[in-house]
Formats: sequence, structure tokens, C-alpha cells
Amino acid sequence: MPVIVAAVAVVVAIIVLIVLFKMVWRVAEPNEALIISGLGAKSKPIDGLDSLGFKIVTGKGTSVLPGFQVARRLRLDSRAANLEVKCVTQQGIPVKVRGVAIYKVGDDFVSIANAARRFLEQQGSMDAAIHELFTGHLRSIIGNLTVEDLILNRERLTSETRSSAADEMSKLGLVVDSLQIQEIDDETDYITNLGRPHAARIASAARIAEAERDQEATQREQEALRENAAVIRDTEIKKAEYEGQVNQAAQQARQEVILKETRNAELEAERTEKRLESEVRKPADARAYEQVKLAEADREQRIAQAQAAATEIQLKAQREAEATRILGEAQADATRQKGLAEAEAIKARADALARNTDAVIAQQLAEQWPQIVEAGAKVFGNVDNMVVLNGAEGIEDMLAKALTLGGTGLGVARQLLAGMSGPSGQNGAAPANAQIPTVPVEVPKEN
Repeated sequence: MPVIVAAVAVVVAIIVLIVLFKMVWRVAEPNEALIISGLGAKSKPIDGLDSLGFKIVTGKGTSVLPGFQVARRLRLDSRAANLEVKCVTQQGIPVKVRGVAIYKVGDDFVSIANAARRFLEQQGSMDAAIHELFTGHLRSIIGNLTVEDLILNRERLTSETRSSAADEMSKLGLVVDSLQIQEIDDETDYITNLGRPHAARIASAARIAEAERDQEATQREQEALRENAAVIRDTEIKKAEYEGQVNQAAQQARQEVILKETRNAELEAERTEKRLESEVRKPADARAYEQVKLAEADREQRIAQAQAAATEIQLKAQREAEATRILGEAQADATRQKGLAEAEAIKARADALARNTDAVIAQQLAEQWPQIVEAGAKVFGNVDNMVVLNGAEGIEDMLAKALTLGGTGLGVARQLLAGMSGPSGQNGAAPANAQIPTVPVEVPKEN
């Protein structure tokens, strides 16, 4: 338990020391100076000067006793003050000058002490003080200068202003880093009119120079064009010569290539011809010879076959013609025999008719009786109903009358008798010039 209390006491003591240290210790930033005043706050003599009555600390830390000493900060960084001055030149011309002054508190202890005495609690009023200081000096300096001096020699204005204000700036503990005159205006357009003659001369000189430059440029361009044309001509000539040489070389190369290709083609043709001679032509000749021989043999075989077929056909035709002739002769002989037999029969019938006419007629009527009856029946072909009286006798009388009236029986008898008698009117005798009928014989044709 006592150990814990002791540890807590130590921690509390450390915290208290840290708090006290932070309350007592002050550190000056690089762009500021600590001005410490109070009990015991005295600085050592600086550059033969006595103590200032306060302590200046820059770039380091120092202790400040609370309640006994006070620490204030004076900024050492740069500041800018805009300047705008209305004044009259030596020529009586009113002008307005605008510029800017870049200043700061000096880095030495004397400057810091002077600035601390004047601006420590009123650092914001430095710009106004600088403006008033430089405005007065600019009026006095511009009053001794002309407008031309202001325009042509601004460096003189700035240097004289800085020189004349150096003593006041040193007393204030300030230094000027930069003073720039930005613009000079006048209400009477004196500066504008002042520049017009020069501008006209410059414009005229510029036009003259431009015309001269244009003329010179044109001449140079023409010369350049001529030179370029000459160079192009020479280049084209050389190019044509080179192309001619190249074409000639290419033509020679092509000729050599053509000769080589021709020679190679000839060699290839010879090799191909020999190969064809050995591989194609000789076997082809052998095959052609074989085909010729085979064709001749086949042709001779077909000729022999055709001759044999023709001989066979001729023999067949001869045999058929002989058979046809024999058949015709047989048919003619049969026809002749038949005609002779018919003639003999007619002669015999004529003889018989001459000897016994009634018997022959009766025989002919008996043979042709069906046709006679049929011809007689045709008389009754258009009769629908017929009544026969007296029975069978009536039928006999009706048929006899029909045959008598129709003349059918007599006509048939006459036709038969006329057939048996010749044209000369003699019964049973054939005419002297009677011809034996012939029977046509068909002879088969060869296909």
C-alpha cells in the first residue's frame, strides 16, 4: 500500500513538474522574437549599447516566471504595403504613382528593440506607417523629376526613395526588402502623347523594315527557288542516270536470269523428253503396236465372221429361194391340175347335160335348194300376220305361187344352166380360149 501511494505521488509530482515547465518555458519560432519584460528581464549590452531594460530571445527557448515576467511575440516575417501617391512632376504635370513596398523587422537586436518599442502592441499599424513614410519621400523625389525621367528611369526613383527613407526605416527598426513602382498614370494623356511620335517612328520604321524584309525575303525565296530548281534538276538528272543504270543493270540481270531460265528449261525439256521417251513414248508405242495388232486381228476376225455370216445368209437365201421356187412350182402344178380337173368336170357335166338335161337340172336344183328356199322366204319378210287355208295344200300352193310369181326358182335354174354352158352357147363344151386360173404364191422375204 505505501508503495502504491509513493508511486502515485511520484506520478503526480511528474505531472505537476510538466505543467509547471510548460507554464514557465517559452520557445521563439523562427519568424518571431520573444520580448520578455519584468523582474530580472535584462539583456546584455549589444554593440556597445547599454542594457535595453527587457530581454530579446530569438530562435530558442527561455523561462518566464509567471506573475513576475511577461513574454510578448514580435513577428519578423515580411509584410507588403501598397503605395498610391498623387503628385506633380518638375514640369507641373500631375501624375499618379502606384507601387508596393516589401519590408520586415530587422533581424539584429537593435532593429528588434526599435520595432518592439514602436510596434509591439500595434503591429497592425506598420503598413500605415510605411505608406505615409514612402508617400512623403515619393512626392519630394517626383517633384524634382520629369515625366520622361519617371518613365525611362524608374530604378533611379526607387533607389532615391529607399535612400531617403533609410534613416527613418532604421529608427523604426524596419528594413525594405523590395520597392517597386508598378504604374504611372497622368490625367492629361501626356504619357500617351509622349509615346505617339516614337510609336509613329517605330511603326514607320517597322513598316519600312517589314517591306525591306519582305523584299529581301522575296529575293531570298526566288534565289532559294532557283537554287532548289537547279538542285532538283541536277537531282532529277542524276536520278534519271541512276535509274537508267539501275534499269540497265536490272535488264541485264533479267536477261541473265532469262538465259539461265531458258537453259534450265531446255535442260528440263531434254530431261523430260528423255524421261517421256523412256517412260511414256516407248511403252505407248508398244501399247499402240499391241492395239494395232489386236485391232487387225479383231478386224480379220470380224471380216471372217461377216463373210461366214454372209455366206450363211446367201446359202439360206438360196435355200429359201429354191424352196420358194419348188413350192411355187408345186402350187402352180396343183393349180394347173385343179384347173384341168375342173375343166374335165365341166366338160363331163356339159356332156351329161347334153345327154340328159333334165336330170342335170334336177340335180343342180337339189344341190341349191336351201338357197332357193331362202330367196323365196324373203318374199314374206315384210308380212306381219298371214293366214293359210286348206292346211298343207294351202302352204304348197302358196309356196308354188310365191316361187312362180317371184321367179326365184326359174331364175336360179337359169343361172345354173348358164353356168354350165359356155359363152359360145354350146352345152357341155368349154370355150377354146379358156384359161386355167392361177393361184398367187407368196415368197417369204429375207429380213
